[in-house]
Amino acid sequence: MFLLQLRNELWKLFGKPRTYIGFGMFLVAQNIVLAIFRFSSASQSMVRTLEGNGYPIDTYLSSLTLAVIVAFPMAYLLLPLYVTLVGGDLVAKEAEDGTLRMILARPISRVRLLIIKWVAGALFGLLLALVLGFFGLLFASFWFPWGGLFVFVPGEVFSVFPGSEGFIRYVAAHLVLAVKAITLMGLAFMFSCFNIKPAAATILALSVVFVNGILMNIPYFVDLKPWFLTHHLNVWQWLFVQPVPWLRLFESLSLLLGFNVTFVAVGAAAMGYRDIKS
Repeated sequence: MFLLQLRNELWKLFGKPRTYIGFGMFLVAQNIVLAIFRFSSASQSMVRTLEGNGYPIDTYLSSLTLAVIVAFPMAYLLLPLYVTLVGGDLVAKEAEDGTLRMILARPISRVRLLIIKWVAGALFGLLLALVLGFFGLLFASFWFPWGGLFVFVPGEVFSVFPGSEGFIRYVAAHLVLAVKAITLMGLAFMFSCFNIKPAAATILALSVVFVNGILMNIPYFVDLKPWFLTHHLNVWQWLFVQPVPWLRLFESLSLLLGFNVTFVAVGAAAMGYRDIKS
């Protein structure tokens, strides 16, 4: 019965046009960024960095490198927007439309219903992260040749990898990025369980993330970074560090697991006190 109910929830989720906004914007934005790199002088800064460190341009100005460059702004800006948009809709939209009352008229507990909806949202977040990685690399291969991986984030990452190792790290990073997507969806899902509009749930979730990001990037708060949610949301980029800080990575992933459990628990508690009939 759980799988049957989950199938119906996924059918509803992917039957809404707004669910596909994120996929469409990813495809458009990726091609715009890649076209700018291909037909402008934007890549000259990367060329100077590679030449200055003695790395061959033909090897590292590759589709894999450009796919990672495209992934960073998408993961920081667009991904949070679209997963919170869906997470904020999961409960609040049905309560607003009145369909939640009809669903709860059947012999199903509110907690079970919320878990089914959260799993559906988590699958959406996983799919969105994988689509970002797959099409980013696919489109980059149309514009640039295959080669090694060069990753440069000022003050955080400077790494080069051969093609095979770079591809493995690229795939692993997007799997961890899916954890970020699921956590952000869960945050919006928690707010969606309160008696508020879907747009308000999305805005609240984004506000929490942006405020965390602002506080984390204040220079005087550098020692407090591990206390901010956004610090742990960005652990996917640690897969491009050489060597990978596995202890910090697993610590952050365990904390994100705790956040997700907390979001569901708080949402279930809020839902338990709601009067759906009003």
